Amino acid sequence: MIRRLSAGRTAPGAAALVALLSLGAPTFAQTPPAGGEAAKPETTSGPQNQEPTAPAGEDTVYVWGRATRLTGEAQAASEGVVGYADFETRPLLRAGELVEVIPGMAATQHSGGGKANQYFLRGFNLDHGTDFAGSFDGTPLNLRSHAHMSGYLDINFLIPEIIRSVEFRKGVHYADAGDYSAAGAARFTTYDRLDEGFLGLDVTTDGEYRAVLADSLETGETGDLLYALQYEGGDGPFDRPENLRKFSGFLKATGEFAGARARASVMHYDNSWFATDQIPLRAVSSGLIGRFGSLDPTLGGDTSRTIVSGSLEWERAGLLAYVQSYDLNLYGNPTFFIDPVEGDQVVQVDDRWSWGVRGHAETDVQVAGVNARLRLGGDAHTDVIDEVALYKTRARIRTGTIRRDQADVTAADLWADLTLHWTDRLRTTLGARADLVAFDVTALQPQNSGDGSKTRLSPKASLAYRISDGLELYASYGRGFHTNDPRGVALTVDPVTGESADPVDLFVDARGGEVGFRLEPSSRFNISATAFSLELDSESIFVGDAGTSEPSAGTRRSGLEISSFWQARDWLVFDATAAWSHARFRDAPPDENRVPNSVEFVGMAGATVVLDNGWEGSLRVRHLGEAVLIESGDQTSEPTTIVNLGVSRDFGAFEIGLDVLNLLDSTDNDITYFYESRLLGEAAPVEDIHFHPVHPRSIKLVFRREF
Repeated sequence: MIRRLSAGRTAPGAAALVALLSLGAPTFAQTPPAGGEAAKPETTSGPQNQEPTAPAGEDTVYVWGRATRLTGEAQAASEGVVGYADFETRPLLRAGELVEVIPGMAATQHSGGGKANQYFLRGFNLDHGTDFAGSFDGTPLNLRSHAHMSGYLDINFLIPEIIRSVEFRKGVHYADAGDYSAAGAARFTTYDRLDEGFLGLDVTTDGEYRAVLADSLETGETGDLLYALQYEGGDGPFDRPENLRKFSGFLKATGEFAGARARASVMHYDNSWFATDQIPLRAVSSGLIGRFGSLDPTLGGDTSRTIVSGSLEWERAGLLAYVQSYDLNLYGNPTFFIDPVEGDQVVQVDDRWSWGVRGHAETDVQVAGVNARLRLGGDAHTDVIDEVALYKTRARIRTGTIRRDQADVTAADLWADLTLHWTDRLRTTLGARADLVAFDVTALQPQNSGDGSKTRLSPKASLAYRISDGLELYASYGRGFHTNDPRGVALTVDPVTGESADPVDLFVDARGGEVGFRLEPSSRFNISATAFSLELDSESIFVGDAGTSEPSAGTRRSGLEISSFWQARDWLVFDATAAWSHARFRDAPPDENRVPNSVEFVGMAGATVVLDNGWEGSLRVRHLGEAVLIESGDQTSEPTTIVNLGVSRDFGAFEIGLDVLNLLDSTDNDITYFYESRLLGEAAPVEDIHFHPVHPRSIKLVFRREF
């Protein structure tokens, strides 16, 4: 037994694919290495599914992914790969917490189990995905021109047990990373096969439950068929029952075709829920509601997503094509009764299809006698948005239209990088990407309709120097970007007031660099550290009453990240990360230059015990420091600390576990804001703290049956 404890509208993109195909993917697959320590190629669907094999005479092999040696391969100290089994013993409250394997990154929630998580990284409150890119088996997940926030990233559909690895990178110096990746990016990759099928059931004292079924079947000599089904439900700890109804299904076939590893998959996700959003502190202090109470019991929503994809992967090249459908109805009411008659509830509606193709190839070359690796790639992606809208509602009944648009958005890119191995110790990577975005918006207000396109070029550069086999230094610099909502680019009239409005730029420039080191003296210990700096010309802020995103002033961030892994004994492993950041508006006066909701310190640590008699245990702590809530810094949030404990026992085909979530029963908050709202009976809006509490302590019983 092996326990995996390892950390027509697409025409603008045709040139990318032609360039790739003309190089001949199978030819690249046969190219012998030119020497040097070239990194393993990126793939369209993540790392190969090469499972560890138990040595003869041993029942169990423990493979810790965080121990994977990356010196000689990585482009920066801040990148890495964590395998699924590294979080096999990790107690999880929600699927979004899978991103917390990324050093310095945290995921919280403030609107029920169907809205995208709130992400924090490198001094960003990334809201729901802006400046952080995600992909699932190569399919991009961020949604352009989304009803809630352009770049919206929802990973609630993930089934943790079938996620093989999470590849993460940070910064703007990677040529193959484009829109929404200025702060970082994560690639979620699924298994091709499972060693054993299983049936699982989780039940918590909060009245939540989860059932999951997954297995693999052999299809011929080289093929496999993996399926997984997940259902979550329950009411949760809030006074307004959540009534969560979440289903995720996944089917994946793999085999050999045309000398390549072929994969085809379909994922379907459907979710409906009621939400308790952030509430004003004064409502709790006055006794109007309790800490887990709600001022609007009809918040929440429903959403669904289907992704169909197929890929061919050679040793050093790959192609991927995908199509997906998506819809969302998200009911929110952050200000309650600014309108004392109708109330302030709104619904954000998004209904779209999207499709795309992407590919990459690499070969070994010599440049002036220097061994080098050349990588080329390209993407083309189109969103056909049938409806992206904001409606006034009352108890989920539409009472008026604030904004209703249709949009077609096509994005295409070509990228390349060249890694030169000057010596056995020194290598440099020079790269660039060219991006094109074209859009056509049809708005309810004709003045806000329009079309256009724009291109940009982003250069990249990195250097790595290996001092010894276990110690490597890095330096990187690059330019990146995120795109603003095309509806804001076409905007000329405010949809609420009817007054003239200034359009925004389509591309927002980002510039950044980092230096760091990685120390890997053995497979049992490693530590890495990175100092970074990042400037953005603006950041996206969602404006709820207008249904669009609005750019802020330019910002500057700098910080330090440290990550470590230590296998102290065969059965005892520690890991820890810490990240400090400093975020400021660039051109604001010193007393008004703080960036709201930028968390300046994030720390995480864990200890895992795995014994030969089948017992496993994990103790984890996550700490988010205080964040300023307004530009002056006069209002701040309180720090948040959560401790989770998980214990399980393997009885052969059966496994029984007990997770204690929020072990110390913390009364901290998942998210805190400061803004105006109005309660019934108040004469005028009031500026106040608004917060969403962390879940109280709960106990989860975990049962697994392998077959």
